This record gives sequence, structure tokens and C-alpha cells, in this order.
Amino acid sequence: MNTTSPQTVYGTEEILISLCDSVSKVLTAATNNPIRYSAMVQRIQKTCLKPDIGCFVLFDGGFSGLVIINFSGQAAMELYEQYMVGMGMARGDLASSFTSDEVSNVMGELMNQIVGDFTGKVDRELQTHLTQNQPKMLVLNKQVILSVDTNIDQPEARRVTFYTARNNVFYLELAIDRTEFIKLRDFVPDEVPDPDALIDQANGEPSKPLTKATQADDTDDLLKSLGM
Repeated sequence: MNTTSPQTVYGTEEILISLCDSVSKVLTAATNNPIRYSAMVQRIQKTCLKPDIGCFVLFDGGFSGLVIINFSGQAAMELYEQYMVGMGMARGDLASSFTSDEVSNVMGELMNQIVGDFTGKVDRELQTHLTQNQPKMLVLNKQVILSVDTNIDQPEARRVTFYTARNNVFYLELAIDRTEFIKLRDFVPDEVPDPDALIDQANGEPSKPLTKATQADDTDDLLKSLGM
């Protein structure tokens, strides 16, 4: 009788850790400051959009779910300011309140990057595909209950606490199908794609560096076209 090694199983908690890592990775890169999350996770009954800024994204495909990030005003302004200053904007030109449309737009852009990083990892590591809608942002002054408007028969919901570099707090909530991924055989996940290589591929063959001979020929052609 043949013996088989125990199968590797990926469930809700492993998917949640992957999402938390994407949040930390994207926001750390965007703000150039460490973003960390709690070692404890809450099992919750429902997902909610809460003050001061609530962002959410629905996804579907291999499994369905909803991602929510609830930012306090202080956390949103810290992330917004660090991101925009890192992009070269002067502090004097920044929005002064988290209720500004500019702050909400930046939070939505970062949310889109987070979910994009997460779905990319799902493609590579779980070998299934997810599609997402555009992030939606709401500036809130009271608690709003958001139900998951998707086909989930046995939803599971979790909440994780995140901390910014200044110890401002925001919360990630995830609601997904109750699902498990079981590895049937070993495989090597695809490498993370290089954005520059993808752009070159989309625009045709990547340009080759000019040799000295090529540069000399181009210079001669230019001089001839000028009558020199």
C-alpha cells in the first residue's frame, strides 16, 4: 500500500494573511514608513463601513468576497500626506481635511493597489483567478452596515487591526466564501511580473541599447539632413 504525505490545505486564515501582507506591503511602499498588523484576528458576524472613511471592493471568480478598510481621519491623513509628499507634492498644497475628495481618491487608489497585489498572489499561489470591481469610498459620520451583495452560501468574516508609523489605527475586514484549497501536487508559483517588462511587451519589442557605431551612423544622418 502506498503512503502519501499529508496534503497542504489553505483556508480562510491563510487567505487573510495573504491579504494582510498585501496591505502592509503596498502601504509601506507608498508611504515609505512601516505599516504593521496585529497578531490577533477577530472572528466577526458582519462587515461594516465605519467612520471616518470606509473603502470597499467586491471580488469574484475562484471564490467570492468583500474587502473593507475603515480608516480613522488621523490614519487617512497620515497615509495621504506621506504618499503625496513622497510623490513630490509640497505640504502646502495638500488637502487639510480627511473629508476632502482628494483624500478619498488617494485612499481609493491605494485600495486598488492592495487588492490588485492580493489577486495577483491568488493567481500565482492558489492557481485560481479573481476579478474585482473599482473601489468605492464613503466619508461617514455614523456607522453603516454593509451586507455582502454576492453569491456566498457560507460566509466567513474576519477583522484585523493595523497600525501606521504614528500608531494611528485602521481596520481591515474580509468576508469570503467558506473555502479550502488543497494542494494535490507540488508546483513552483509563477514569478512576480516586472511592470517595466510588461510595458515593453505591450509596446512591442524592448528597445536595445545603442552601440557606438549605431550612434555614429545616426549622428552622420542627422548632419546630412541639415546639409552639413
